[in-house]
Amino acid sequence: MKVKSLIMDEIAIERTLKRMAYEIIEFNKGLGNVLLIGIRSRGVPMATRLAAYLKEIEGVDVQIGILDISLYRDDLSLIAEQPVMKGSEINFDVKDKKVILVDDVLYTGRTVRAAIDGVLDFGRPQQIQLAVLIDRGHHEMPVKADYVGRFVPTSSEEIIKVSFNDTDEDEKVRVMLNE
Repeated sequence: MKVKSLIMDEIAIERTLKRMAYEIIEFNKGLGNVLLIGIRSRGVPMATRLAAYLKEIEGVDVQIGILDISLYRDDLSLIAEQPVMKGSEINFDVKDKKVILVDDVLYTGRTVRAAIDGVLDFGRPQQIQLAVLIDRGHHEMPVKADYVGRFVPTSSEEIIKVSFNDTDEDEKVRVMLNE
């Protein structure tokens, strides 16, 4: 794959996540009943960062969970014959809570649909919200993020690659082209 363009560097990602943290606080009128659930894999470091910024701003520890949506996907057979299951780690009750699903890129909406199914297996939240770093369009499902770092219109041939220091060698958002 070839890099077409750099969308965000480490400083832009940090600035964007801090802004999103303020938006979460404002929209929810504080952090009472708010939980973060990162969708594996890059939604997890993003949720961890958001929780740190929320604590920095409000002084409140927001619980973080990890959701593996592999078995909830409707396109599982297209992705891999033997999907790698890493498991979910949601060690709290979601019942009557405001759950914010966190993911790096919103594309077709299928990941979000699968994540909603996954959360509902843990209980019935008061509300499910969505926070994404990049919304690239091309939605196939009626899904709209509540918190968006940046809208990046793309062609269907382009790929958005998000990398975090926690999971990758660097921290950037790039548009990639298949060659």
